[in-house]
Amino acid sequence: MRNEVQQTAPRTVDIIIYPGFKALEAIGPLKVFDYTNTCLRQRQRPDGYEVAIASTKTGTITSDSLMSLQATKAISMLALPDLAMIVGAPDIEKALLDSPEIVEWVTNAAPKIQRLAALCTGSFFLAEGGALDGRRATTHWRFSELLRKKYPAVKVDADAIFIREGNIWTSAGVTAGMDLALAIVEEDFGPEIALEVARDLVIYLKRPGGQSQFSVHLSSQMTTHPSIRQLQSWIMSHLDEDLSVPKLAARVAMSERNFTRVFQRETADSPAEFIESARFEVARRMLEENNAPLKLIVLKTGFRTEEKMRRVFQKKIGVTPKVYRERFSTTL
Repeated sequence: MRNEVQQTAPRTVDIIIYPGFKALEAIGPLKVFDYTNTCLRQRQRPDGYEVAIASTKTGTITSDSLMSLQATKAISMLALPDLAMIVGAPDIEKALLDSPEIVEWVTNAAPKIQRLAALCTGSFFLAEGGALDGRRATTHWRFSELLRKKYPAVKVDADAIFIREGNIWTSAGVTAGMDLALAIVEEDFGPEIALEVARDLVIYLKRPGGQSQFSVHLSSQMTTHPSIRQLQSWIMSHLDEDLSVPKLAARVAMSERNFTRVFQRETADSPAEFIESARFEVARRMLEENNAPLKLIVLKTGFRTEEKMRRVFQKKIGVTPKVYRERFSTTL
């Protein structure tokens, strides 16, 4: 709560847009901060954020959809906000060419601003301005390879929901910007306010930044091999059973060697990696949604021991199951 004590006035937030920006990436974080103010008022506390839509000039800015937003502020080094969030665009390379003023502003502002965030392909503005050199950063998974090739000095993590490196934040695609905004709210006002905002917005759960952009359920839907896709679905419903390679290979009538090869080709994971991720996801949801003892969650997910589950949680999101439940449970 240190920041809250030091700063009683609302934190200024500029959401930076430009022609062709992704509308949802601007509106989503804006509503997170708006709902935060509402939650604070309900506790007889002052607003936490003062949000402005900013661009290279004031006026109406068209998005990638039927929506347009009114920019009431022009970006300037003379009026830096506490937090600036640059949204992404479907055609980010055209956006870079059309809005060089934003790149120049990033170059000058990055060393001086308290917090600078890029949502989705907005990370390209930060990379072009040199703000991501030598830093870990993420973006929408479809653009991660382009970001890596275009800016080799950036340490691209194609899988993270969002990443913080010093005063620089980057997020994955579209709705991940809301996860990033919620993380900022938690840093400023604590987990109770952040979770209440998530509930008010009917967001399933505030996801920790290290969580993957993909779930095993989504990945299984993209598998083209019918037998492997059906097996993935079966695995997710039988996590507490024997899921050894011999058992799984027999289920799809393949040799163990051929099964392992086909599974890895189709899913980009070994059977063991897929099963571990599936068990982690189910355990995570159980921790969020009910107060079942850890031993019961271990039993139902097939982890076998609490220590094994703890190691997987530490590896994937950097916290223990107990801490995860304390931070993200919707039943506490």
